[in-house]
Amino acid sequence: MTHSDSHTIFPQFQESYWLTSTDIPSFPKLDGDIQVDVAIVGAGMTGITTAYLLSKKGLNVAVIDAGRILHGTTGHTTAKITAQHDLIYSEFLSHFGKEQTRLYYEANHEALQFIKQTVEEYNIDCQLKEEDAYVYTCADTYVEKIAAECKAYEELGIPGSYVEQTPLPFSTKAAIMMEKQAQFNPVPFLRYLANQVIRQGGKIYEQTTVVGVEKGNPAIVKTNDGKKITCNHVVSSSHFPFNDLNGLYFARLYAERSYVLAVKSDKIYPGGMYISAETPKHSLRSVLINGEPMVLVGGEGHKTGQGICTFQYYEALEKFAEQTFGIKEIMYRWSAQDLYTLDKLPYIGQEVSSISNILVATGYKKWGMTTSVAAALLNTKLITGEGSPYQDLFSPARFHADPDIKTFVTQNANVAKHLIAGKLEINYRKAEEFQNDEGAVIRVNGKRAGAYRDLEGALHLVDTTCSHLGCEVEWNEAERTWDCPCHGSRYSYQGEVIEGPAKKSLGKVALD
Repeated sequence: MTHSDSHTIFPQFQESYWLTSTDIPSFPKLDGDIQVDVAIVGAGMTGITTAYLLSKKGLNVAVIDAGRILHGTTGHTTAKITAQHDLIYSEFLSHFGKEQTRLYYEANHEALQFIKQTVEEYNIDCQLKEEDAYVYTCADTYVEKIAAECKAYEELGIPGSYVEQTPLPFSTKAAIMMEKQAQFNPVPFLRYLANQVIRQGGKIYEQTTVVGVEKGNPAIVKTNDGKKITCNHVVSSSHFPFNDLNGLYFARLYAERSYVLAVKSDKIYPGGMYISAETPKHSLRSVLINGEPMVLVGGEGHKTGQGICTFQYYEALEKFAEQTFGIKEIMYRWSAQDLYTLDKLPYIGQEVSSISNILVATGYKKWGMTTSVAAALLNTKLITGEGSPYQDLFSPARFHADPDIKTFVTQNANVAKHLIAGKLEINYRKAEEFQNDEGAVIRVNGKRAGAYRDLEGALHLVDTTCSHLGCEVEWNEAERTWDCPCHGSRYSYQGEVIEGPAKKSLGKVALD
C-alpha cells in the first residue's frame, strides 16, 4: 500500500475494478495466415461490438488485439452510457448547424438503446442501471454556458432540464440534466458479445500486433511476425489507428489521461451521474463492489506525458472525494487514455475517401461507451452496403475550417514544443541514486536514457526516444510507465508498447 499525505491509503498498484470483477476468456495468438471477410484490429468495445454485429449478419470475422481483449481504454472507463458529452450541443450548433448536431445526439441515443436492449434481451448481468446525467457548475463563469446548453437541448428536442441544485451534497450554481441515461460494467457485457462472436463462427486473436495493411481488394493485414490476414474489409478500432500515416492521424488526434478512484464512502450516494463543467473535471457515479455500494470518482485529465507527478492527480481526486462524501477506504485506482479529434467529433468510417474497404473508428474524447457502439453500428452498415444517416457527420475525411485549423495549429505547435524540449532537457540523475520503485531520465554514455529500479532492486534501462516519430518519453510515476507527450504512445518500464500509435518497443540501453 502507498500512503498519501492524508489519512487515506492508496492501493499500491493501479487496477481497474471492471477487469478484476469478471473472468475474461483468453484467446490464442495468430500462428498462421488466414482469410476472412472482415479483419477487425483492436478488441475493445468498438472491435468486439463490430465483430458481434457483422458475425450476426453471417460475415466471417477475425478480431486481432496486440494485448489482451478489453484491457485498453474499455477496461479503464467510468462506463457512463450517455449522450450528454459535457457541454457540447451549444458548441456543435454553432459549428455544424442543427441537422448535424441532432444527428450526433441520435447516433449516441441509439447506442444507449442498443446496449439497454441487448442487456435485456440476453439477460446479461452487468449492473446496468438507468440514471439521469448532469453537467454541473460551482463557478459563476459557467452558469451562462449551462443556460446556453439548455437552450440547445430545447432547440434539438433533447429531453432534459435546467436545475440550480443537483442531488449532490454540495451547493451548485447551475446544472443541466439529461434524463434516462445509464451506467454499467462493460466487461461482462462485452464478454457475452465476444462469446457470441465465437459461437457465430468468428475468431479472436490476442498478443498479435498488426503493423500495417496492404491496400487492395482484397486487403492484406500484416502482423509484426510476418503473418497475413487476407480480407475484403479492414476495421481499425485499436484506439489509435494502427496505420496512422494514411490519414495523418498523428496530427489530427491528441491523447489525454484521466484518473479514477473507487471509494467506499461515509455518506450515501444520492443517485445520478455527474461531471463538472469547469476544469479540473470531476466525474461521479455509483458502483456495486462485492455487493456493496461505492462511488467512482474520476477526472483530473491532462495531455499524456505532459502532467505533473501523476500521483498528484490521484491525490486531488482523493481530496475531492473526501470533501464530498467522506472516505472509509479507497478500493481501486486506475487511469484511462482518451483521444480527441480536431473538431471534437469522432472519426468513424472510410479512413480515406478514395479507399472504401479500410475503415476506422477513433477519437471518442471521454465518451467511448456510446460512441464505440455508434461506430460499430455505422461501420457495420458501411461494410454491408446499407448506408447510414451518420456517414458524412463522422467521416474521417471531413475537414471543417473552424474549429479544425485552429486546433490543428495549436496541437501541432504543442507537439513541436515537446519534441524540441525533450531533446534539450538537462537535469539528469545518476543510476546509482535510485531507490527501489523509482524511475527518471538519466544520462548513459552521454545519451538520454530512461531508468527504473523495480521492487526487487533490478535496474531497467531504455532508450527514451519514442519509436513512433522520435519525441522523448517522460516517466509516469503513478503507473510506472514511459509516456510520450507528442502523440500519446505509452510503454512499460521495460520498454514494451502499452498504447499506440507506437508499434515498436523502446530500445534497451546497457550501462557499460
